[in-house]
Amino acid sequence: MGFGVRELELTLMHRMRDVNAERVEEALGELGADRAEIRAAHRLWTKMAHSRTAPKGMAVFRMALGAPLFEGERPFGDLTAAVARWRLPYWPELEFEVLTGPDGEVWNHWFIRPGKERVLDFADLVPWTCVIADFGASFPGAVHVEGAAPHHWGVDFTHGGEKHRALFVYGLFQRLAHPDEWLHGTAGASPASSS
Repeated sequence: MGFGVRELELTLMHRMRDVNAERVEEALGELGADRAEIRAAHRLWTKMAHSRTAPKGMAVFRMALGAPLFEGERPFGDLTAAVARWRLPYWPELEFEVLTGPDGEVWNHWFIRPGKERVLDFADLVPWTCVIADFGASFPGAVHVEGAAPHHWGVDFTHGGEKHRALFVYGLFQRLAHPDEWLHGTAGASPASSS
Protein backbone atom coordinates (compact mmCIF):
# COMPACT_ATOMS: atom_id res chain seq x y z
CA MET A 1 0.00 0.00 0.00
CA GLY A 2 1.42 3.36 -1.05
CA PHE A 3 0.72 6.51 0.91
CA GLY A 4 -0.84 9.33 -1.09
CA VAL A 5 -3.67 11.83 -0.92
CA ARG A 6 -6.39 9.24 -0.28
CA GLU A 7 -4.40 7.59 2.50
CA LEU A 8 -3.73 10.92 4.20
CA GLU A 9 -7.42 11.84 4.04
CA LEU A 10 -8.30 8.48 5.61
CA THR A 11 -5.64 8.95 8.29
CA LEU A 12 -7.15 12.31 9.22
CA MET A 13 -10.61 10.73 9.31
CA HIS A 14 -9.30 7.98 11.61
CA ARG A 15 -8.64 10.60 14.30
CA MET A 16 -11.94 12.36 13.54
CA ARG A 17 -13.79 9.11 14.35
CA ASP A 18 -12.98 9.80 18.01
CA VAL A 19 -15.40 12.73 17.92
CA ASN A 20 -17.77 12.24 14.99
CA ALA A 21 -17.90 8.58 13.99
CA GLU A 22 -21.18 8.97 12.08
CA ARG A 23 -19.73 11.63 9.75
CA VAL A 24 -16.66 9.50 9.09
CA GLU A 25 -18.86 6.51 8.20
CA GLU A 26 -20.71 8.72 5.69
CA ALA A 27 -17.41 9.83 4.19
CA LEU A 28 -16.13 6.27 3.88
CA GLY A 29 -19.27 5.38 1.94
CA GLU A 30 -18.79 8.37 -0.36
CA LEU A 31 -15.14 7.42 -0.95
CA GLY A 32 -15.90 3.74 -1.48
CA ALA A 33 -13.65 2.91 1.48
CA ASP A 34 -14.26 0.75 4.54
CA ARG A 35 -13.04 0.50 8.11
CA ALA A 36 -10.25 -1.87 7.12
CA GLU A 37 -8.84 0.69 4.68
CA ILE A 38 -9.00 3.53 7.20
CA ARG A 39 -7.21 1.36 9.79
CA ALA A 40 -4.56 0.33 7.23
CA ALA A 41 -3.88 3.98 6.31
CA HIS A 42 -3.55 4.90 9.99
CA ARG A 43 -1.21 1.96 10.65
CA LEU A 44 1.03 2.96 7.74
CA TRP A 45 1.12 6.60 8.89
CA THR A 46 2.08 5.47 12.41
CA LYS A 47 4.72 3.10 11.03
CA MET A 48 6.27 5.89 8.95
CA ALA A 49 6.33 8.18 11.99
CA HIS A 50 8.47 5.63 13.86
CA SER A 51 10.64 4.54 10.92
CA ARG A 52 14.23 5.76 10.69
CA THR A 53 14.14 5.72 6.90
CA ALA A 54 10.72 7.26 6.15
CA PRO A 55 10.51 11.00 5.31
CA LYS A 56 10.01 13.32 8.27
CA GLY A 57 8.67 16.82 8.82
CA MET A 58 7.40 18.62 5.73
CA ALA A 59 8.90 15.90 3.51
CA VAL A 60 6.31 13.31 4.54
CA PHE A 61 3.47 15.64 3.51
CA ARG A 62 5.21 16.39 0.19
CA MET A 63 5.55 12.65 -0.39
CA ALA A 64 1.83 12.11 0.19
CA LEU A 65 0.39 15.30 -1.31
CA GLY A 66 2.92 16.48 -3.87
CA ALA A 67 3.95 20.11 -4.30
CA PRO A 68 2.05 22.52 -2.02
CA LEU A 69 -0.22 25.26 -3.32
CA PHE A 70 1.57 27.75 -1.09
CA GLU A 71 4.90 27.93 0.71
CA GLY A 72 6.10 30.71 2.96
CA GLU A 73 7.20 31.68 6.45
CA ARG A 74 5.42 32.93 9.56
CA PRO A 75 7.03 34.52 12.61
CA PHE A 76 6.25 33.10 16.06
CA GLY A 77 7.96 35.33 18.61
CA ASP A 78 11.71 34.93 18.07
CA LEU A 79 11.26 31.90 15.82
CA THR A 80 10.09 31.53 12.23
CA ALA A 81 7.96 28.62 11.01
CA ALA A 82 7.89 27.28 7.49
CA VAL A 83 4.31 27.16 6.17
CA ALA A 84 2.93 24.95 3.41
CA ARG A 85 -0.69 24.44 2.33
CA TRP A 86 -2.46 21.87 0.19
CA ARG A 87 -6.02 21.43 -1.08
CA LEU A 88 -7.45 18.00 -0.24
CA PRO A 89 -10.13 16.64 -2.61
CA TYR A 90 -12.61 15.69 0.12
CA TRP A 91 -12.54 19.23 1.61
CA PRO A 92 -12.17 21.40 -1.53
CA GLU A 93 -13.20 24.69 0.13
CA LEU A 94 -10.49 24.42 2.79
CA GLU A 95 -6.72 24.07 2.84
CA PHE A 96 -4.56 21.76 4.90
CA GLU A 97 -1.76 23.74 6.52
CA VAL A 98 1.49 22.35 7.91
CA LEU A 99 3.81 24.42 10.11
CA THR A 100 7.37 23.31 10.80
CA GLY A 101 9.96 24.87 13.09
CA PRO A 102 13.57 25.82 12.32
CA ASP A 103 14.70 22.25 13.08
CA GLY A 104 12.18 20.81 10.60
CA GLU A 105 9.89 19.38 13.29
CA VAL A 106 6.16 19.63 12.53
CA TRP A 107 4.60 22.10 14.95
CA ASN A 108 1.04 21.78 13.73
CA HIS A 109 -1.07 20.50 10.86
CA TRP A 110 -4.70 21.44 10.48
CA PHE A 111 -7.42 22.75 8.21
CA ILE A 112 -7.77 26.46 7.53
CA ARG A 113 -10.03 28.52 5.33
CA PRO A 114 -8.09 30.20 2.50
CA GLY A 115 -8.44 33.95 2.50
CA LYS A 116 -10.66 35.49 5.12
CA GLU A 117 -12.46 33.48 7.80
CA ARG A 118 -16.19 32.92 7.34
CA VAL A 119 -18.72 34.66 9.61
CA LEU A 120 -21.22 32.04 10.76
CA ASP A 121 -24.73 32.02 12.12
CA PHE A 122 -25.51 29.33 14.67
CA ALA A 123 -27.47 27.47 11.97
CA ASP A 124 -24.28 27.35 9.85
CA LEU A 125 -22.48 25.07 12.33
CA VAL A 126 -22.39 22.05 10.06
CA PRO A 127 -19.70 19.43 10.76
CA TRP A 128 -16.70 19.47 8.43
CA THR A 129 -17.56 22.86 6.89
CA CYS A 130 -16.08 25.25 9.50
CA VAL A 131 -12.63 25.82 10.97
CA ILE A 132 -11.48 27.27 14.27
CA ALA A 133 -10.86 30.76 12.88
CA ASP A 134 -14.48 30.91 11.67
CA PHE A 135 -15.67 30.61 15.27
CA GLY A 136 -13.39 33.41 16.42
CA ALA A 137 -14.81 35.68 13.71
CA SER A 138 -18.41 34.68 14.42
CA PHE A 139 -18.77 34.52 18.19
CA PRO A 140 -17.10 37.37 20.11
CA GLY A 141 -15.37 36.14 23.24
CA ALA A 142 -14.83 32.60 21.89
CA VAL A 143 -12.09 30.86 23.90
CA HIS A 144 -9.86 27.96 22.83
CA VAL A 145 -9.66 25.01 25.23
CA GLU A 146 -7.41 21.97 25.21
CA GLY A 147 -8.84 18.88 23.56
CA ALA A 148 -9.15 15.38 24.98
CA ALA A 149 -6.51 13.86 22.66
CA PRO A 150 -3.73 14.91 20.25
CA HIS A 151 -4.97 17.17 17.44
CA HIS A 152 -8.26 17.78 19.29
CA TRP A 153 -9.35 21.28 20.28
CA GLY A 154 -12.41 22.88 21.78
CA VAL A 155 -13.84 26.36 21.43
CA ASP A 156 -16.16 27.68 24.12
CA PHE A 157 -18.56 30.34 22.93
CA THR A 158 -21.88 31.94 23.84
CA HIS A 159 -24.94 32.14 21.63
CA GLY A 160 -28.41 33.31 22.64
CA GLY A 161 -27.27 33.62 26.24
CA GLU A 162 -26.22 29.96 26.40
CA LYS A 163 -22.71 28.55 26.58
CA HIS A 164 -21.59 25.98 24.02
CA ARG A 165 -18.44 24.00 23.27
CA ALA A 166 -17.51 23.22 19.67
CA LEU A 167 -15.23 20.23 19.14
CA PHE A 168 -12.52 20.20 16.47
CA VAL A 169 -10.04 17.66 15.12
CA TYR A 170 -7.19 19.00 12.97
CA GLY A 171 -8.88 22.40 13.21
CA LEU A 172 -12.03 21.11 11.48
CA PHE A 173 -15.40 21.44 13.26
CA GLN A 174 -16.81 18.04 14.24
CA ARG A 175 -19.84 18.73 16.43
CA LEU A 176 -21.12 20.58 19.48
CA ALA A 177 -20.43 18.86 22.78
CA HIS A 178 -23.47 17.70 24.73
CA PRO A 179 -23.70 19.54 28.09
CA ASP A 180 -23.27 16.24 29.96
CA GLU A 181 -19.96 15.64 28.18
CA TRP A 182 -18.80 19.15 28.95
CA LEU A 183 -19.71 18.95 32.65
CA HIS A 184 -18.14 15.51 33.12
CA GLY A 185 -14.99 16.17 31.11
CA THR A 186 -15.69 13.64 28.36
CA ALA A 187 -16.12 16.10 25.49
CA GLY A 188 -14.21 14.72 22.55
CA ALA A 189 -15.24 11.08 22.82
CA SER A 190 -18.06 10.18 20.49
CA PRO A 191 -20.59 7.73 21.93
CA ALA A 192 -20.83 6.17 18.48
CA SER A 193 -17.10 5.64 17.93
CA SER A 194 -15.79 2.13 17.70
CA SER A 195 -12.76 0.36 16.24
